Amino acid sequence: MAPSQDILWRVVSADKCFRGLVAVTTQTVREICAKQQTDLTATVALGRLIAGGALMAGLLKGRQRLSLAVEGNGPIGRMAVEADAQGRLRGTIRNPLPGLPPRADKFDVAGAIGRAGFLTVIKDLGLKKPYQSMVQLQTSEIGEDLAWYLSSSEQVPSSLGLGVEFNSTGAVAAAGGFLIQTLPPELPEKIDTLVGRITDLPPLTSMLRDKMHPKEILARIFGDDSFAISETIPLSFFCPCSREQTEQMLIGLGPEELLSTAQQQSTTCVRCEYCCAEYLFSAADLKRMGEQ
Repeated sequence: MAPSQDILWRVVSADKCFRGLVAVTTQTVREICAKQQTDLTATVALGRLIAGGALMAGLLKGRQRLSLAVEGNGPIGRMAVEADAQGRLRGTIRNPLPGLPPRADKFDVAGAIGRAGFLTVIKDLGLKKPYQSMVQLQTSEIGEDLAWYLSSSEQVPSSLGLGVEFNSTGAVAAAGGFLIQTLPPELPEKIDTLVGRITDLPPLTSMLRDKMHPKEILARIFGDDSFAISETIPLSFFCPCSREQTEQMLIGLGPEELLSTAQQQSTTCVRCEYCCAEYLFSAADLKRMGEQ
């Protein structure tokens, strides 16, 4: 039976050759996409990136966090997801209504994102400066692009599957993903066997829709090879924005900009691009901040 809430499972194979993660993100995708008011194609695109963010954050620890941004030349423009090692996620999309029809009975995610563009990964690992890497989009289907980043930039061969599926009313019925990585030393015969199992898997969303538990999905991937559970992490939407944080951002604009805006507008509204909360500041508020 599938878990009642979104969750990430992280395991290591008994032979220590592979690391595996499975994320169930159905409720989180549903909540974030409702806030962003995405159409079906945008929901699939952003939902895949959310699941990818959950999986990659599952490789972090402590207070480490990361952000994923996909920007192409398609109508969506830019999508971004932030995730941390505690399973907290948020996401945003520039154009939530790309309005593209399906192609060959599939949502045209690649067309919505655009064939030309970049994936940017930023990791805050608690060091002096965040780690940042940018790679060109390979297929604009999200899963292959993240796998390419992990294999090329982080030099860790990876297989990654992501999916979002709807029910008959157009609501998100299942969303999630899996990530399998090789651990040194790499053994070609074991990799070939594992690739074969992954290739023979049913669609991930079908397994989630059928209420298959992450442990069962991992068992299908690893076959008769047992695995040890490293950790399970609850996943959920979380946005840390606040009025105080927004005020500090405005102060960062500088006195001249704040005082000029105060003269031109009686009220200034700042809207969080992630949770869509709105913070209102009067001209007097801006004047006070500008004079600090």
